[in-house]
Amino acid sequence: MPGGSPREALAEIRERLAAQRRSAEVAARRKTESDALARRDSGLFRTAIDGAVPLVAPTRVLPRTARPAPMPLARSDGVLPAPTALSDGPDEPDALTGSEGAAFARAGVAIHILRRLRRSDWPAQATLDLHGMTRDQARSALVEFLGRAAVNANRCVRVVHGKGIGSLNQTPVLKSLVRRWLEQMGQVLAFVPARAEDGGTGALIVLLRQSGARPNETGTP
Repeated sequence: MPGGSPREALAEIRERLAAQRRSAEVAARRKTESDALARRDSGLFRTAIDGAVPLVAPTRVLPRTARPAPMPLARSDGVLPAPTALSDGPDEPDALTGSEGAAFARAGVAIHILRRLRRSDWPAQATLDLHGMTRDQARSALVEFLGRAAVNANRCVRVVHGKGIGSLNQTPVLKSLVRRWLEQMGQVLAFVPARAEDGGTGALIVLLRQSGARPNETGTP
């Protein structure tokens, strides 16, 4: 035979068979040991629980921690205040500041509502431009505008107050006043500065309450 004699080939075959036999014997021995350990562990467990009595379910009802009641949004009867009832507030501008900067959210309105308002999830359905108006004219125009928005069931509107570039000393008087007026109107849920393409810091995007709307229609908690 090529590569070796028949005797050498037979010896090689016998060696392979012997190796296979030894491997099978090792595997069988390991399985026997494993089964013995499993039987021993099972016996130890049964010995340990011998005489154990199942626990009886308690008949006493354990008290549960009461969940806090949800914070309701400020109620509004839909009646807007008279323009003369709106306070101008302190003389210093930008009284509404804080973690949200120029944004405002009424008590009970979740922070994610402001984020959605910034993302324009509610497109502005009407716009009021207060450029060129005096303080009293702007106040009356704002009340009238929000009154029309309520009649038209507008969800979101835009109020342009300007950046004060044309005002005396370039002080943005209407910018701070409009925010204070909006804060006093129960119809207003929240407002944020407009995006650059919608007026930037010279305008506000205002989210309005919808009278009688169900929670899944308002977009608020």
